Amino acid sequence: MYLNCRSYHSLRYGTLSIKDLVKQAVASGSKSIALTDINTVSGIYEFAQTCRQNGIKPVVGMEMRENGKLHFILLAKNTRGVGAICQLRTIYNMEETPLPARCPALPDTAVIYPMSEAPSALNENEYIGVQPHEINLLIRTKWQRYLAKMVICAPITLSDKPSYKLHCILRAIDRNVLLSRLSREDCCRPDEHFRLIQDLHAIFQDYPQIVANTQQLLASCSFDFDYTTPKNKKHFTDSREGDRLLLAELTKKGLLRRYGTKHELAKQRAERELQVIDELNFSGYFLITWDIVQYSNNQGFMHIGRGSGANSIIAYCLGITDICPLELDLYFERFLNLNRKVPPDFDIDWGWQERDVILRYIFDRYGKDHVAFCGTNIEFKYRSIFRELGKVFGLPKEELDALATQPTDRHDTNSVVRQIHHYGNLLEKYPNQRSMHACGILISEEPITQYSALELPPKGFPIVQFDMHVAESIGLEKFDILSQRGIGSINDAVKIIAQNRGITIDIRNTRISKEETQCNDYLARGQTIGCFYIESPAMRGLLRRLKCADYRTLVAASSIIRPGVAQSGMMKEYIFRHNYPDQFEYMHEVFREHLGDTYGIMVYQEDVIKIAMHFGGLSAADGDVLRRAMSGKGRSLEALQQVRHNFFASCAAKGHSSKLSEEVYRQIESFAGYSFCKAHSASYAVESYQSLYLKVYYPIEFMVAVINNQGGFYRTEVYVHEARMSGAIIQNPCVNHSDISTTVYGSNVYLGFMHLQGLESKLADQIVAQRLQQGAYISLEDLLLRVPMGIESIQTLIFIGALRFTGKSKSELLVQARLLLLAFKPQARQPVLLHEPAREYKLPKLERSFFEDAFDEIELLGFPTSCSPFDLLQTRYRGTVMVNELTQHHKKQVKMLAYLISRKHVPTKRGTMYFGTWVDVQGSYFDTAHFPDSLTEYPFKGGGCYLLLGTVEVDYHFPTITIHKMAKMAFIPDPRYAYDHKRQFDTQRRIQEDVSMTNRKPYPQAHEINLPRHKIK
Repeated sequence: MYLNCRSYHSLRYGTLSIKDLVKQAVASGSKSIALTDINTVSGIYEFAQTCRQNGIKPVVGMEMRENGKLHFILLAKNTRGVGAICQLRTIYNMEETPLPARCPALPDTAVIYPMSEAPSALNENEYIGVQPHEINLLIRTKWQRYLAKMVICAPITLSDKPSYKLHCILRAIDRNVLLSRLSREDCCRPDEHFRLIQDLHAIFQDYPQIVANTQQLLASCSFDFDYTTPKNKKHFTDSREGDRLLLAELTKKGLLRRYGTKHELAKQRAERELQVIDELNFSGYFLITWDIVQYSNNQGFMHIGRGSGANSIIAYCLGITDICPLELDLYFERFLNLNRKVPPDFDIDWGWQERDVILRYIFDRYGKDHVAFCGTNIEFKYRSIFRELGKVFGLPKEELDALATQPTDRHDTNSVVRQIHHYGNLLEKYPNQRSMHACGILISEEPITQYSALELPPKGFPIVQFDMHVAESIGLEKFDILSQRGIGSINDAVKIIAQNRGITIDIRNTRISKEETQCNDYLARGQTIGCFYIESPAMRGLLRRLKCADYRTLVAASSIIRPGVAQSGMMKEYIFRHNYPDQFEYMHEVFREHLGDTYGIMVYQEDVIKIAMHFGGLSAADGDVLRRAMSGKGRSLEALQQVRHNFFASCAAKGHSSKLSEEVYRQIESFAGYSFCKAHSASYAVESYQSLYLKVYYPIEFMVAVINNQGGFYRTEVYVHEARMSGAIIQNPCVNHSDISTTVYGSNVYLGFMHLQGLESKLADQIVAQRLQQGAYISLEDLLLRVPMGIESIQTLIFIGALRFTGKSKSELLVQARLLLLAFKPQARQPVLLHEPAREYKLPKLERSFFEDAFDEIELLGFPTSCSPFDLLQTRYRGTVMVNELTQHHKKQVKMLAYLISRKHVPTKRGTMYFGTWVDVQGSYFDTAHFPDSLTEYPFKGGGCYLLLGTVEVDYHFPTITIHKMAKMAFIPDPRYAYDHKRQFDTQRRIQEDVSMTNRKPYPQAHEINLPRHKIK
C-alpha cells in the first residue's frame, strides 16, 4: 500500500534510516513497499537487501521534484526501469533543464501523478495518486472517470508524530531560514508516518478499485538486483583471453626490465600471480590501470603506485608501482587471493596540478557513459549540527561559535540549548549533503546510469549517488586516482633544479636516493622538514629515537607512527628492541624466523598473515580473511567470533599453549585493524627518500618547490626559514623579479605575489604578464602606466618593498604614488608614442626605522623576512641553553627562549596536553611537552616567542623538554604607530602558529600495554 516512502537519503527532508523504514513497514503489516526518495536512488541497494532480510518485497523508484515542487513519482518495474529512471534524472541534473510537468515515455516504469498535477489523459503506465486526506475529493464528478487509474499514495516521511518537528528542523536548515519562518508548503504533512495496513483499507473501503489498483501496481514492480557479479568494465581488449595474453606479454617485458634474464624467483612469482589474476578474471583491471599509467608516463608525469597493490610483482613489472615485493618479502595474498570476492584496488598518486589531466583522459578513453566518481555522504557532525541548529533557533553568532567550539559540558543549559542538544543527538550520522569521493573512479561495463543517476558537483566531474561501500556491495570497484602535494614538490623541484643549475635528475630512479649515505645521515638526525610523510614533529622524533639510517627501518617507521600501532604499545616496544636487540626474547621461534626484521613485533598488516600462517597454521588466504575481519573494511562480530574459534583450534592442533595463543591473538586483535600494509609503508618510504634526496643535495630549489606547492605539515614561514638555513637569500616580492609563485635565481629566493595578503590575484597576473611582454619596469610611473591599480594595491607593493629597484625609500614612493594617481586619468594609461615624464618633486628626507620593514612584512606576509622574530623582542635575553646542547642536560632544568612553530593537542586521562615544536635563536628545532597542570597556569597565547622553563628528558637519543612554566615575550612597540599607543602591539597578534587537534581516545600507559619481552610457556 505504500508507494511513496522517503528515507533520510531525501536530504534534509526524510527522517527515517533505511533500517528504521523497513522495520516500521514490517510492524505496519506491509508485504511490499516502495522507496521513492526525492531525486535520488542513494538508498535503493541497501533498501532492497534489508527488505529481503525482513521478508518484504522491495520496489524502488524516485520522487521527481524541482524547487521543492512534486511533479510525479516513478516506480521501476524491474532493473531496466531503474536504468530508465536514472537516465532521466541524469539528463536534468547534467543539463540543468527544467523538469517537465508530464513525464516523458520511459520503458518498464510506472508514473504516479499527484491529484493536483494530474494530466487530462493518462497513458497505460500512468496513474493518479490519492492521499488519505484527499479521499473526500473523489465525490466530485471530474474524478469519477479516473478511478480505474487511481492508486493509494500514503507518503512516508516521519517515524512518528513527534518526529514532525525534526522534519521541520531539517527543512529550515535546507531553506536557511528560522524555524519560526518556515512555511507549510516547505514541509510534509504531520501524518506522513506508517499506519496499519487495515487502517489504510478502512480509509479507502468505499473505493475497493483503488485498493486493487494499488496492489496490482505493487505486484507488477520488482527489484531483483544481482549483487554477486562484477559490474566493472570486463575486458581491456575484446575478450578475457585477449586480456590474459596481453598481461602475460607485458609482464614478460617488465620482468626483463626489472630483473634481467636470470632471476628465477621473480619468474616463478610472476607466473603464480598471473594464474591467480586470470582465475579471478582480474586481468582487465590490471590492464586498465597499466593503460592509465602509460598515458601518464607519455605525458611526462610522475606517479606513485602505493597501497596493497605494491604486493604484486605484476604491478611492479607493469610500472604501476616502484616497489619490488621480493626485496621486502611482500605477500601477494595481502593484495589478491582466491578467497577474495571483490577486485582489489590500486591507489595511485599524482601531483595535484596533473590529476585533472589524468581524470580527463579516463573519462575520454573509457566513455562518459561508463565513468563517474563515487559519491560520498557528508553527515551532520558535532560542529555542523550545533551551528546549523543554532541558526535555525535564531542564536546570535557569538553563541553559535561557543556551541561549535566548546565541549558540550561547557554549553549553556537554557531551554533552547537543551533543544539543540536533543535534536543534535537525533541528527548525528544523518546524511546532510552529497559530495564527490576524494579519489574513487568507477568504470562500468554497462552504462553507469544503469545503477545510479549522475550529479555534477562544482568540481566538474559527474558522480554517482551512492558511496564506495554501496559501490563495492553491488560489484562496482573503484580506481583510486589521488593527488598529493608531495609529488608536486618533487616534480617542481626537479624542474627548478634544471632551470637554476642546468642539472637533470632522474628522480624516478629510486636507487639514487635510498643508497645515499648523506641522505641516511639526514634521516637519522631527523633533518626532514619539507619531506613527504617524514617531516612532522612526531615522525622526526621517531626517526631520531630509531637513529633511522636505512630503507627498511624507514619502512617500519612509516607504519609504527600510525595511531593504532602507537596505541597498541607496539611502537614503544619496537623502539626499545631496535635500540636494545639483546634485551628481549622472541615469544616463539616462529616470531624469530618470520618477524626477525621487526624484532618479533607485528609491525605490518602482512605480519598478521605471516603469524596466522606460520604460528596458527592457517592458509595465506585465510590469514588475509583474519586481517580483513579485524579491519574497518570487513569487521563484524560474527566474522570475528568465527575467526577467533578457527585460530585457537588451529593453535591447539599445533601444540601451542593456550596462554601463548591468547597473547598472540591479543596482539593481532589490538593491531590488525589500524596499521599500514607493508607495501603502503614501502611506497611512502620511497617517496620520502626521493624528497629527502632533493633536500640534501638541492635544498634551496627543493624548499622553493615545497613553498610553491603550499603543502606540508607546516606554514609557509617554516619552509622559508628552512630555505634560509640552507643558504638561501630571502627576497621580498619584487615587480621585476617575482612571479605568482616563489622563484629562485642562484641563491636568491624571491617570494611570490601569491603570498602577499591584500593583493588581488588578477593584478598580480597583470604585473607578471606586462613584464614578460614589454620588459622590466623602470620606475613607479612606468608600472602605473602599464598596470592600472588603485592606491591600496600600490601601497601594498611599496610597503613590501616590491619597488626597491627604484632606489627610493618607501616614504618617497608613497608620496609619489599619490601625486601620480591624482594626475593619471583612465585615458592617460593607454600606450603612447612619446610619453611626457611625470614632474619630479623634491621631497624632504623622511627617516624610517629599520624595524618598520619587519612590521610591514608581518602585516603583509604573516612573518618577518628582513630580520628574525627574536630581533623584535624587547628583551635581549636568549636563554641559557641552545638546542645543540640539550642532550647534555638530561634530567636537568633549563631556561630557553624560543619561537613557536607548532603545537599538537593530545588527549590524556588527566585532561588536555600539548606537544610543542620551537626554534631557538640559532634556528634549530626542538620539542616540548605541556601537561594539563602546567597548561592551566601557563597556557599558550598564540604565535610568537616564549620564555620556557622545563626539565630535559633524553629518550633514545632524542631530547624533549617537559615544560613547568612559560611566558609569551613582548615585541617592541610597532614604530609605525609611534603616535597611536593603542595600535602599537596589534601587529604582533598576526604572528601565526600551527595547531593540530586530536579527537582520539587517550593512549594507554606503559603498564596497560604490557607486551612480553620473554618467552611464554
